[in-house]
Amino acid sequence: MRLRLWNVLLTLALAAMFLAVGCQPAATTPEAPGVETPGAEVPGIETPGAEVPGIETPGAEVPEVETPAVETPETEAPEAETPAAETPEAEVPEAETPAAEAMGPGELPVTGGGSFTFWAAPNPPQEAFWAEMAQAYMEQYPEVQIEVRAMPEAPTSEAGIQAALAGGNAPAASENIFIGFGGELFRSEALVPLNELEGWDDLIATRNMTQAIQGWEFEDGNYYVLPIYSNAILFGWRIDLLQEIGVDQPPQTYQEILDVGAMLKEQSPDRFIWARAPLVQNTWYERWFDFFVLYYAASGGQSLIEGNEITADDEAAVQVLTWLQQMAQENLLLTQEVTDPFEQGLALASQLGPWTFSAWAELYPDLQYGETFTVTSPPVPDGVPTDEVNTFADAKGLAIYAQADEETRQLAWHFIRWVFSDPQNDLAWMRRTNLPPARDDLGTNEAFVSFFAENPALQAYADAVPLAVPPPAHPNYTEIQVTLGDQALIPVINGQKEPQQAWDDWKNAVQPMLGQ
Repeated sequence: MRLRLWNVLLTLALAAMFLAVGCQPAATTPEAPGVETPGAEVPGIETPGAEVPGIETPGAEVPEVETPAVETPETEAPEAETPAAETPEAEVPEAETPAAEAMGPGELPVTGGGSFTFWAAPNPPQEAFWAEMAQAYMEQYPEVQIEVRAMPEAPTSEAGIQAALAGGNAPAASENIFIGFGGELFRSEALVPLNELEGWDDLIATRNMTQAIQGWEFEDGNYYVLPIYSNAILFGWRIDLLQEIGVDQPPQTYQEILDVGAMLKEQSPDRFIWARAPLVQNTWYERWFDFFVLYYAASGGQSLIEGNEITADDEAAVQVLTWLQQMAQENLLLTQEVTDPFEQGLALASQLGPWTFSAWAELYPDLQYGETFTVTSPPVPDGVPTDEVNTFADAKGLAIYAQADEETRQLAWHFIRWVFSDPQNDLAWMRRTNLPPARDDLGTNEAFVSFFAENPALQAYADAVPLAVPPPAHPNYTEIQVTLGDQALIPVINGQKEPQQAWDDWKNAVQPMLGQ
């Protein structure tokens, strides 16, 4: 009896032991991360190419546990294999940036990133614009770093660029290049031909500058400078003073101006049609704002020089000089130094750039567009059409320097295309600087309507952008234009030469400068 009882107790004890052992795994085996419930956070998913947790968990083999997420890894793997945060190509997809997708240059070049320096003009509004553009670009392309600096003036920005090139530390790209200086850099092989870079034609079409780019072709058929802005030089007329002498509309031709001048001298002999002291000074760049303005208007924009050849319209050039001779003889030109003769009412007309009006707002608030003054095309010889009149373009652009390596050139070009593929950036430029972008559609594009509604005096400048012609792209531009004053313009106005003789003298003097 006692033995039977002992056997029963022993059997119960063994049974209890087996029950305890059998329950232990379910209570102590750790749960496998990511397997517990579909959709739970999966540790390690941030690492591209890592094994999907839940299929194999080191140190915790649980082959018997399966979930839908593990059985169909193809539905989970794309997130783990190509996370947007880790893959540069997916970081800023075109779908997430509608403006870039519609108009921008697309994906980065094959370099995928890098850094470069961009020199802005030594003008605070322009430097601020480029700093803003660089910041916005780097937010979209964080693999790229752009340093924007104002170019040094030693003593000029042109000298600063030349010094940097000589020292081998030029930036990848810079603005503030006018075509004459571009010709000098081209001759020294310092620039990259932009039209050979990918996307050139697309950019010209997208920015709508087919006409604005004319005149920027260099003698080898390439384009080394992309024009950013184009200041067409127009004529301002004091319509309030014209009305005082009985003239309702500004004159448009040489003879009409001479007739108005005769009326002016009868009623106000102390006033002049045009007051401009630099007409009798040989400062080279002043020819941009007198002779070039009138010559391009008379010739239909014909270049004076192309390559090493004089290609000027001789008849138009002599007509310009003859009219200036007549103006001087009739005492309609004032060539003495006078402060603000147009603004003060001493002269009825003046050549004007678009930068003029912001200064007037403070100094001459009574000058109101459409009330006291208006803006027109330059005058033309009799018989020349008065619509679609060409003029001089005080224009500058940007260039990429050949010292930069190929990858850096591509990055700089990508940035440039990104900036100028969106008209909103041109609008931001214009609001910052008041300099009209070099676009054929500046006067008609809806992006700029509100700006010109706020600045009506600038509308004529926008309309004139496709008609504005830059100066010749010759490296000896300084000597050529000084000679234009010395041999032609100044002696004609001073009564020392006849127009035809003066023009022939200039051509003969300039020919040796052209390298022939």
